[in-house]
Amino acid sequence: MAGEELKQEENSFAPMPISDRDFHRLVDFIQKNYGIDLSKKQQLISGRLSYTIKSKGYNGFGPYIDHLLEKKDPNDVETVINKLTTNYTFFMREQEHYNFFQNTILPDLVKRHEKDRVLSIWSAGCASGEEPYNISMYIKDFLGPDAARWDTRVLATDISQQALAKAKRGRYTLPDTIPPAWRTRFFKPVNAAEGEYEVTQEIRDNVIFQTFNLMDPIHFRLKFDVIFCRNVMIYFNQQTKDELVARFCAATEPGGYLLIGHSETMGRNPGYRYLAPATFQKR
Repeated sequence: MAGEELKQEENSFAPMPISDRDFHRLVDFIQKNYGIDLSKKQQLISGRLSYTIKSKGYNGFGPYIDHLLEKKDPNDVETVINKLTTNYTFFMREQEHYNFFQNTILPDLVKRHEKDRVLSIWSAGCASGEEPYNISMYIKDFLGPDAARWDTRVLATDISQQALAKAKRGRYTLPDTIPPAWRTRFFKPVNAAEGEYEVTQEIRDNVIFQTFNLMDPIHFRLKFDVIFCRNVMIYFNQQTKDELVARFCAATEPGGYLLIGHSETMGRNPGYRYLAPATFQKR
């Protein structure tokens, strides 16, 4: 069945009721293990999961949630998370951040690392990969001919294997906001009829994709100069956000940066100081 036909069938499927008990069991499981707050999403859960549950042979939410909580199968969990959240991103998203990255953060980091020539940057919750590729383009453009003398590889993580598979593929329909010179330098056309482009090998080699749950302890080899975690914490309650930001702070170099989505709030964290909208620096 074609993807569009499947989507239409899903949308036309009548939602099944979910009991309060089953709703709270599912909400507690997702919250505890993945940080996502679905406590006000009972109707959304019923609407988005009913077709999936029925297609897997279950006659209601109860038996499916029994299976989910007992087996904790990563594929089933990912299906649920993908249905209930949105892996939506695009190139040049929240342009103000990239302007600040180009004009303020990169000059500071290059000066700070002029001896070791290593930048440590993390795209946390990278979804389909546009963000870490975009970061790499700004770095390569800023460093120019010197880029080959630097280690600027970007760590890009997400909990979704489906999103990471698309990210690693590196094929996109490009928005008009991509500068023409970048379209030529950092992309190659692969399907002219569909307007599909592939990220060049230079940029692909500058990104390391890895599965990571943001609820887990952060134990990477290096501390980070910059962490991009944009439009991820919209799914978390305040306590979960505060705990994650504290872990980010512990994993950031003194003077390093944290960028969150412009629609997100930081909460109180004495380890960071405000620099610009949705942009913070570790004290």
